[in-house]
Amino acid sequence: MAHLAHRALLISALITQAHAADFILSEARPIVESPAINEASGLAASPKDDTFLWAINDSGGTPDLHLLKSDGTDCGKVTLTNAKNVDWEDLASFTLDGKSYLLIADTGDNASTRESCTLHIIPEPKLPAAGEKLSGTATSAWNIVFSYEGGPRDCEAVAVDSINQKIILISKRTSPPEIFELPLRAPQKRGKIIARKSGIVLTNSPSAHFLPFANQPVGLDISVDQSLAAIATYYSVFLFPRAPKETWAQAFAKKPITLTPHGLKQAESIAFSKDASQIHLISEGKTLPIRSYKR
Repeated sequence: MAHLAHRALLISALITQAHAADFILSEARPIVESPAINEASGLAASPKDDTFLWAINDSGGTPDLHLLKSDGTDCGKVTLTNAKNVDWEDLASFTLDGKSYLLIADTGDNASTRESCTLHIIPEPKLPAAGEKLSGTATSAWNIVFSYEGGPRDCEAVAVDSINQKIILISKRTSPPEIFELPLRAPQKRGKIIARKSGIVLTNSPSAHFLPFANQPVGLDISVDQSLAAIATYYSVFLFPRAPKETWAQAFAKKPITLTPHGLKQAESIAFSKDASQIHLISEGKTLPIRSYKR
């Protein structure tokens, strides 16, 4: 029986890896219409309708959640009332107890000097009807203030494993990049919560040697079924299949599948579609294209 169970896990892992290798960069390049999305640092598909994408801007921007269609159409925005955009660097979407949420990662720290960082968890705002634009405000349901085991880290790659109720964070400027984990419902005790290191990940592309900082992780997302993670760097996208009962640290320790370079000027955001049949990326800058990998 143990042999059969091991064989079943191996077959499942091989199928997942084969499907991951099927992603092809689409020739379509729809343009982000909204001029307000000018330093896109995070992207997430709506758990309710993944023709909608949520986006945030980088440090110093307004505390806004921007909504757009996957064809680039501007669908408005909402303003987070109880947060400041210190250095927002990633955005994740997930479903918990039948409700959809967004997680904003205020985790940027270029100089690695921040004593604490904050994750804002927001109930997903109601999506607008056809032809309408979103407006108004939103308030976080809970916040997680934390620090890193071993001291401050710059982090632009954050995702949620909603099944195991964990938050995965990957450092940007350490070599190799380090993986940290936090509980999704972290209790707010006196003082800060500690993000614990669980492993390392390799995102090296030998062909990117000409591009400074090419292999630094700048975005992370996990598929809804938790079987696949995607890490964006300034150069390409790396996929990490995860077998049943395997931890994310174990999955990230394996050699990744490297996709065709995305060709974006400064990619910093990545998102799976709800059914994981597409991976979307956008870059910092105004009216730039959405690049998508499709199965």
